[in-house]
Amino acid sequence: MWKSGGMSKKISVMLVDDHAVVRAGYRLLLSRSEDIQVVCEAERGEEACQLYAQYQPQVVVMDLSLPGIGGLASVRRLVSRDPAARILMFSIHDEPAYVVRALEAGAKGYITKSCAPEILVEAVERIAGGESYLEQEIAQKLAMQTASKTGGSPLNCLSAREFDVFCLLAKGYTTREVADELRLGYKTVANYTTLIKAKLTVNTTAEMARLAYRNGLMAT
Repeated sequence: MWKSGGMSKKISVMLVDDHAVVRAGYRLLLSRSEDIQVVCEAERGEEACQLYAQYQPQVVVMDLSLPGIGGLASVRRLVSRDPAARILMFSIHDEPAYVVRALEAGAKGYITKSCAPEILVEAVERIAGGESYLEQEIAQKLAMQTASKTGGSPLNCLSAREFDVFCLLAKGYTTREVADELRLGYKTVANYTTLIKAKLTVNTTAEMARLAYRNGLMAT
C-alpha cells in the first residue's frame, strides 16, 4: 500500500485496450489486490493521453496493438508529456523486437497476455514502486537475442506506425486487412507500405516476411 503524508492510498491505474471485454478482465484481475484501483479506461492512444492528463494515474497498463496512433506512439507521446510516466505494456506479442521497441519508446515494463494472473498485479506494484519489470520468459529471450546479436536491425529505421504496418504485412495481411485491423484508411496504409518497402529496400510482402523472421518477429 502506497503512503503519502502518513496516509495510505491505493495505486491508481489506467487501462488502455480497444476491447471492452479485455479491459473488464484486467479490472477483475487487478481488483484482487486491495492496493490497486483502476481509475479510468481508454480504448485508443489519443483518448489515453487525454485521460492521463486528467487523472494522473501512477501506472498505465497499455496494449501494444491499438487503433489510431497505436501503442508505441502512445507511449512516446505520454513520456514526452510526462517523463515520469510509468507504462506497462501488456501484449499478445512476446517476440524480442516488440519488447525492445516498447522499452525504447519509454515503457517501464512488458508482460504478455498469456502470463499468470498474479504477474499482472506484481508488475503493476513493482512499476508503481519505481522499478522496471519484464516477464521472466521475455527477459530470457531478450538476453539470448542480445548475446547473439552482431549488428543493428534494419527495422530500426521504421517509425512506430510503419513498424505496426510492417508486422501485419509480414504476417500475410492484405492492405485492406491492415487498414481494418489498425482502423486506418486504405490509402494511408498503401502509402505506409510504399514507404516501408523503400526504407527496407524490399519489393514484396514475401521479402518482408523473410526480414521479419530474421529479426525475431515471427515464430519458427
